[in-house]
Amino acid sequence: MRSLSRHLTPVAVLAMAAGLAAALTAPPDQLQGDLQRLMYVHVPAAWLAYLSFAITFGASVGWLWKRTARLDRLAAASAEVGVFFTGLTIVLGSVWGKPVWGVWWTWDPRLVTTALMFFVYLGYLALRRATLDPTVRARRAAVFGVLAFAQVPVVHMSVIWWRALHQPPTVLKPGDPSIDHWMLAVLMLNVLAFTAVYAVLLRSRIRLAADEEGLAAAQDAATADLAGAAVMAPDYGRKAGPGV
Repeated sequence: MRSLSRHLTPVAVLAMAAGLAAALTAPPDQLQGDLQRLMYVHVPAAWLAYLSFAITFGASVGWLWKRTARLDRLAAASAEVGVFFTGLTIVLGSVWGKPVWGVWWTWDPRLVTTALMFFVYLGYLALRRATLDPTVRARRAAVFGVLAFAQVPVVHMSVIWWRALHQPPTVLKPGDPSIDHWMLAVLMLNVLAFTAVYAVLLRSRIRLAADEEGLAAAQDAATADLAGAAVMAPDYGRKAGPGV
């Protein structure tokens, strides 16, 4: 396990390089041409947002059951990475939508629900920062993380439930994927590459959170020691020295 963790970053870099190279050499779309190559980064970013918030959901449920700091750190770290991937999804979608739809933004159900999910999880992170007590913070964040996950299926199903400009699902849907097999293989390669990047970011953020907690605990202990020394009662039983 330690060996795998040590090699995770170079594996992620190599996977991203292979995925992007495959995306550049994949056949162009019949209608959109080379513009369609944005799919190979836009879709994996969206899927990783789903995965990130699913991990936050699972870790939040686990914390409500086990009440362990490790699960709280996992939930928080995955939410932060998920917000990053959600923001990346929105930006890439706007870049793709401008030449296709003629606008950077439209009130499409998929875009609106994705933006709402982005701001809800920003609220999750803000809640964590606004709560100082670790136990209270973990409890509130766990409840929030469980409830917020309801948005993920809403985002995914929005193009099916409501009329939308955004195309319906081509892979995560009932039946066979409606995409060329070679394009699907390249897409899956990039999904794996993005997943490796997610694992690297998640590991780094969890380690940073553990270090922050250790530093905070050390500072609290030092503050308590100083406060104890400041209020220590004088020793009146001590004998006075010469000349006093």
